[in-house]
Amino acid sequence: MDAWLIGGVKSLIVIAMVLQLSALLLWVERKGSALIQNRYGANRANFFGVVPFNLGFLNTLIADPIKLFTKEDFVPAGADRFIHSLAPFLALFPALITFAAIPFGDYVVIGGTTIELRAVDLDVGILYVVAMVAMSVYGVVLAGWASNNRWALLGSIRGAAQMISYEVALGLALVSMVLTYNTLDMQAMVYAQGELIFGVLPAWGFLYQPAALLIVFTAGMAESKRVPFDLPEAESELVAGYFTEYSGGKQAAFMLADFAEVVMTAGLVVTLFFGGWQVPYLTAEGWTLPFMDLIPVTGWIVTVLQLASFTIKVLFFCWLQILVRWTLPRFRYDQLMNLGWKGMIPLALINLFITALMILLVGESA
Repeated sequence: MDAWLIGGVKSLIVIAMVLQLSALLLWVERKGSALIQNRYGANRANFFGVVPFNLGFLNTLIADPIKLFTKEDFVPAGADRFIHSLAPFLALFPALITFAAIPFGDYVVIGGTTIELRAVDLDVGILYVVAMVAMSVYGVVLAGWASNNRWALLGSIRGAAQMISYEVALGLALVSMVLTYNTLDMQAMVYAQGELIFGVLPAWGFLYQPAALLIVFTAGMAESKRVPFDLPEAESELVAGYFTEYSGGKQAAFMLADFAEVVMTAGLVVTLFFGGWQVPYLTAEGWTLPFMDLIPVTGWIVTVLQLASFTIKVLFFCWLQILVRWTLPRFRYDQLMNLGWKGMIPLALINLFITALMILLVGESA
C-alpha cells in the first residue's frame, strides 16, 4: 500500500475523531454544568413546532450548528477582512494537527502492510507538539488586532501574555519527560510505560514525574483559555474578548478550537503519564496476571482493547477539565500571571534539575 495514501487516511481519521469529540464535548459541558449546578440543561430542540426527542444533543449538535453557520458573517468597519477571516482557522488548525503525533494504538497489519496507529510517524514528536502548541497564539492575536475593537485587542494581548508564560512551563515539563524516557518519540514513551514496577505497578509516567503531570495538565488548561484561565475572553470584563467581533461560522470555529485543545491536552496527558494506549498487565505475549487468561488476546482483540484503553483515558481527562471549568472561579489577571511566572516556571525548573540529577546519579551508580 502507498505510504502517502496510508498517511492521508490516518490523518483524516484523526482529524474526524478530534472534531467529532470536540463537538460532543460541547453537549457534555452544557449538560455537565447543569448537573453540577442542579438545574436543567438544554434538553430539547423544537423542529417546526414538534419536539420529536427530549434529547439535549439534538439541540447542541444539530440546531446550534445550523443556527451558527446560517448567521450573517459580520465584519466590523475598519477591520482587516482577510486577517479577520484567517484568524479562526489559525486558532483551530494547530489544535487539530497537534493530535497527529499522538499515538492512539500500537500497529495493525493489513494486506501484509504494517500500519502504525498514529497519523504521523515522528521520531521527534515532542518537538512537533511544542511547535504546534506555540502556533495557536497567532489566531488569538490576529483575531483581536484585525477586529478594530479595543476589547478584542485587549483580549488578544492577554491571550499572548498568558500563552507565553504557560508555554515556558509546559516546555520545561516536557524536557523532564524527554530526560526520563531518553527519547523524543511519543510512541517509544508509550512502549516504556508497558513495563511493570516490582512486577505489580504499571510503569506509567505519573509515578516517575508527578510534578510534570501537574504542570502539563495545568498549562494545557491554560492553553485552552477556559475557566479558570479564560482571561482573554472574560465576559464580565471584555464582552467576549478576542472574538467579540465574530459571528456565524467564524465564531463556531473559535468555539471548536477551544474544545479541540481540550482533547489535545487530554491526549498529551494520557500519552505521557498514563500509559497511552497501554492496557495494564497486557503484553504482546498475553496477560501477565494468571486470572486474566480467561480473556483471549489474539488477533484484533488486542488492538480493540488498546483503542478502548486510550479512548476511555482521553474521555476521562476531557471530563475532568470540564469539571474544573465549572468548579473553580476565574483568576484575576495578576493572579494568573503570578501563577505562571512565579509558580509554574520555578516548579518546572526545580523538577527539571532534580530529574537531571537523578538520571546522572543513577547512570554513575550503574
